[in-house]
Amino acid sequence: MDNETTKNLLHTRFVLGVVAGKGGVGKSTVAVNLARAASKQGFRVGIIDADIYGPSLRHMLPEEIPPKESPSSPGHIIPAVSSGIKMISMAFFCEGDTSTAVRAPFANGLIGQFLHKVEWGELDLLLIDFPPGTGDIHLTIAQEIRLNGMVVVTTPQEISLLDVRKAIHMCDKMQLPILGVVENMSYWQESPDREKMFLFGEGGGHRLCEETGIPFLGEIPIEPRLAQAADRGDDIFACHPSCNAAQVLDQVSHKLLQHLAWLEQMEGQYLKNFELVWQ
Repeated sequence: MDNETTKNLLHTRFVLGVVAGKGGVGKSTVAVNLARAASKQGFRVGIIDADIYGPSLRHMLPEEIPPKESPSSPGHIIPAVSSGIKMISMAFFCEGDTSTAVRAPFANGLIGQFLHKVEWGELDLLLIDFPPGTGDIHLTIAQEIRLNGMVVVTTPQEISLLDVRKAIHMCDKMQLPILGVVENMSYWQESPDREKMFLFGEGGGHRLCEETGIPFLGEIPIEPRLAQAADRGDDIFACHPSCNAAQVLDQVSHKLLQHLAWLEQMEGQYLKNFELVWQ
């Protein structure tokens, strides 16, 4: 791990990655709403849009304060701020809807800039929204910073699980702890008194967890209001706090933050015991 990166994230308590192995499962929507939920709970939150080729977080988290060059450290960037959440994305550095066509080494360099040169300050949680697939950017991030855990997002159907298994295999090879699986678009339910309709199959996330031993974190239903909030850059927890999707996302965030705090406590106890042994 680079010393500059270590110094830059010195005051970041937890770093959490969100992966899927494929596009189209709502990974970025989950990442954004986990960030919003943690911020709502009083945590100081930052988020990195690591999808260089298809950045979408700026649209879902419209900034009140844009990124700018640090006045005290030339070449460093102060991140954008959206509803109290610090954020950086390639979308700030390309024009409008133009495509981002860059080779892998350059993309890795950009990710390195996000890690090395963005002044995150004091954070309780830094979320990294990984790009689809299992490529160079994933390896770069895993090599350059210490990730406290990963969240895997899937949809119920087998075609999604095929690629998600590859993402899990990648995490295992890179020794990245997986904290749990979130199943998105799990079912459609017109109203609480109506029967659930499993449009994309049923129980895929549960089967994956039984197969791998990874904890299951929750089922996010198909919710038009969640999609509309993402499209408009609105906060689902402010607009529709009682909808089922918002409640599930809030519960998932709470579980993750509790687990991260437990891991922190266990590590602190381990280090304390280690010091006692060597005194």
